[in-house]
Amino acid sequence: MPLSSRRSRPAAWIGTWLLRLGMGAGCALLMAAAKDADTPSVLVQTVRVRQGSAPRIVQAFGTVQVDSSARDTVVSPLSAIVGAIYVRSGEQVAAGTALLLLTPSPQMGASYSQAVSALRVATDTLQRTRQLLDQHLATRQQLADAEKSDADARAALTALRAQGAAGPTKLRAPARAIVTSIATSVSALVSEGTALLELARPNGLVLTVGVVPAQAAAVSPGDGARLTPVGESRTYAATVLSRSSIIDGASGLVWVRLSVPPGKFLPGQTVQAAITVGMVHGYELPHAAILIDDDGNPYVVQIQHGLAALVHVSVLGRQGDTDTVSGPLDASAPLVLAGNHQLEDGMRVRMSDMPPSASGSATH
Repeated sequence: MPLSSRRSRPAAWIGTWLLRLGMGAGCALLMAAAKDADTPSVLVQTVRVRQGSAPRIVQAFGTVQVDSSARDTVVSPLSAIVGAIYVRSGEQVAAGTALLLLTPSPQMGASYSQAVSALRVATDTLQRTRQLLDQHLATRQQLADAEKSDADARAALTALRAQGAAGPTKLRAPARAIVTSIATSVSALVSEGTALLELARPNGLVLTVGVVPAQAAAVSPGDGARLTPVGESRTYAATVLSRSSIIDGASGLVWVRLSVPPGKFLPGQTVQAAITVGMVHGYELPHAAILIDDDGNPYVVQIQHGLAALVHVSVLGRQGDTDTVSGPLDASAPLVLAGNHQLEDGMRVRMSDMPPSASGSATH
């Protein structure tokens, strides 16, 4: 065989091998591309993870009540019959407003008549004793006894008049107040000291809320709060006045008293209180980024090397639509905001060019 022919055969073999190698590599690339095309992926929108802080809030519900120091009880000053009641429960009255009318009972009327008669007799006796002393027919001791009897009779009659035994008496409000309850009725016979009405000073209202024991220890007098009447959106500033040191046996809660702004609430009104008990520090995330697993534990989804990574977190606090959480988050990895509920751990992720609808900046 000619030399040229022997030399051309290896060259042809090498060319054929390279051609086959190229075709194999191309097929491998095509197969990898097809495999990637068949791998499921989810289109998501992301935000950046950032650190921050938020108020630590204790939420509680309660009822507006009259503080014990702002309560006034109107009692009957004597044994009497209720002749009329001029007010109704829940009514706000001005200082000096007539509340009810009392007329002396028959027994009290008789006592008053006896006191009037006793004073008349004591006065006459005193006058006669003085005349007899001038005539040297009575002693100075007898005059002293007559003067004491006259003084005692006057004091007894004055006391009965002050009680209202001399005739009908109108009991009036000592100051501007709210009538919280009426404990009597017209024509009722009441004895001295019987409670007739309960009054409350309008500026003496407080909110009493129940806090779970695990959170109550963090509440202290002086803590700020925001009050929201149930069914309303407007809030009002308040301050914690006191916290009970025992757990209520009936409810299992710890009672906390808060101030309320004058004229904004009514006794018996249900109110939600958001008490600020400090600050929490961690990662600030949009609330929409937080999911709950089957065990009830919160988690978020981050993107690491193009794959979804599920990260469990603890929610420390919330302010508006932003939650403050703690957990093993990667501050450099994007946080999935939209589409996170479709992801499983290790799933491929495609990031959208559209900005997220919630707060935060998109990561492309």
